[in-house]
Amino acid sequence: MENEQDPLRNLAALDAHEPPAPARPAAADSARTLRRTMVTAVVGSVVLSCGVFALPLLADQGTPPAPGPVGRAQEAVAVGAPASLTDLGALIADREAHLAKHPGDEESWAVLGSAYVEHGRRTADRALYAQAEQALKRSLAAVPGDEGNVGALAGMSALSSARHDYRAAKKWGELAVKQQPKRWTLYPVLIDTYDRLGDYKAADKSLEKLQELHWNAAVLARSARTYVDRGWRENAAAAIVDAAALAKTPAEQAAYQHSVGELAWERGEAAESLRWFEAALRTDPEHAPSLAGKARSLAALDRTPDALTAYQAALRKLPLPQYATELGELYESVGLQAAANAQYDAVRRQLRDRGPGVDQLALGLFEADHGDADAAVARLTAEWKRHPGRQVTDALGWAHFRAGNSKKALWYAKRAMDKDAPRSALFAYHRGQIERSLEEYGAARRFLTEALKINPRFSQLHAPAAEEALAALGEPPPGGPVNVTGEKPQPPALDRPAAPAGQAKPQQPAKPQGTPQQQPKPQTPTAAPKSSPPGGSSSRPKPASPASKQPAAPKPKPAGTAR
Repeated sequence: MENEQDPLRNLAALDAHEPPAPARPAAADSARTLRRTMVTAVVGSVVLSCGVFALPLLADQGTPPAPGPVGRAQEAVAVGAPASLTDLGALIADREAHLAKHPGDEESWAVLGSAYVEHGRRTADRALYAQAEQALKRSLAAVPGDEGNVGALAGMSALSSARHDYRAAKKWGELAVKQQPKRWTLYPVLIDTYDRLGDYKAADKSLEKLQELHWNAAVLARSARTYVDRGWRENAAAAIVDAAALAKTPAEQAAYQHSVGELAWERGEAAESLRWFEAALRTDPEHAPSLAGKARSLAALDRTPDALTAYQAALRKLPLPQYATELGELYESVGLQAAANAQYDAVRRQLRDRGPGVDQLALGLFEADHGDADAAVARLTAEWKRHPGRQVTDALGWAHFRAGNSKKALWYAKRAMDKDAPRSALFAYHRGQIERSLEEYGAARRFLTEALKINPRFSQLHAPAAEEALAALGEPPPGGPVNVTGEKPQPPALDRPAAPAGQAKPQQPAKPQGTPQQQPKPQTPTAAPKSSPPGGSSSRPKPASPASKQPAAPKPKPAGTAR
């Protein structure tokens, strides 16, 4: 190009503009010729060496994908970015046609399997997961993972994560990272896996590695999710807004706009969250999670007819049990019990499905709130043993509470709200109701108030219950737990969870008679270790002060400039 600097041309130009020189002896001419020859040789060797070193890089990257749906989807799948359903469908058709003619192409089998996983996740079509497994196994049969087939290993990790089998996802992901530790696209799924397994140190370490290796919209979005899980909301907001601004495709931008909306919703900003969900739907009208988010925000803003319409549209595109439960609870809140029961029946049909990919967490929470609490305990206990992350831990505690075992419920609730836990209105509500059932009224007030402060409309079912519980508790008595007369204030009546069928209601222990000075001091039992839930002890341990259990989270590294 004209503006590029050519060393040889510049050297010739300089020679052409030299002033006339006196006649040189032959030796001088020979020296000048030699100097030019050496300069030419050096420049030529530099140009040649650059070309030689560039060849492996070009070979590794391959031919850039052609513009169009196939190219866009292939690039998105390769870098772990969201792709549109239309583009994913085009990529699947393209690879299927190619493999019909070239069945030994292990790379195309890996790409096809990964595309099946993403399409199945976006549509809740679990039948595609079986096709993905077949394609990925074909790829590994052609070239095993330990021989460099990292694409198939990464696909198996993503497939296991989509099926909620996080131990398998960890195994495949770590095998892939062992093969190519500098391949940044392997880390996002592995971070999700560690979070679900409750290994937060490993998740943080993997995030640091990811940020060292690469920095783009996908990395910012993954960082934001970790910041939310650790309770670092300001950093999360900065990172996800930057990710939405840097997104390259409409599908990617819509996914990150949806994440901004979710963060606003969790802060209790219903109008702000609605603005972001609607922006995501303008960018990608097929983005079903944004439809569900829009419905949730509309319901919080008392725009019930619009919320019902949005929920129905979301369920047509993505029939997840969480959305059906939320729609049923919205119907129930406005007195449409028959319509609510229809949604609950749809979820109950999924309770019988034990196949891979079933969301046991969502079904367990549904069972605890609308079904058989003992069945919820059994389901969530099995899930907790496999994946003891915070979400499952909190849900299992709530299931124990609903089944009438508040002491065991409190152990799980405390564990879920341990240090660096996210500020969750649902977690705080669960903890408040559990503390209330154990007659720890100060802690109950604190957590129920916190739930409503985080998000006053966090749930159509539970937010009104939190308000009623606080009203029943009333204001704290003057002078602390024991007033100036020495009389213990009488607590309000509790709405305890119903005892399971066939089980007698637990009897309240008889209160000792006499003045507080005459009553024996209770013995403080040893706290249960964190490694296992409490057993069948009949004594109720007095919980520690909630403030002492939640140390301040360390300040994370800045995630980007807030916009």
